[in-house]
Amino acid sequence: MYAIVYKSDGFPICRQVPGVSPDPVVTWNNEAAAKAFISAKGADAEFQAVPITDEAMDKLAKTLGCPVEQMTFEPYPG
Repeated sequence: MYAIVYKSDGFPICRQVPGVSPDPVVTWNNEAAAKAFISAKGADAEFQAVPITDEAMDKLAKTLGCPVEQMTFEPYPG
């Protein structure tokens, strides 16, 4: 699984779901799909695809300001 994050601060692309906090992190099944999404939006300079590893999850949680255990994920398209 891959997430797409802002290069500037590492904040992930999330889906806003009423009553759910923090917002679920949107995931792509593979790097090619994530990169294709970024390119289709013309946002190669702003975003990057990041594999969901234990280390990445720790960074995502810190960026979102929540414990790793509270993070949820939603596949694209959701």
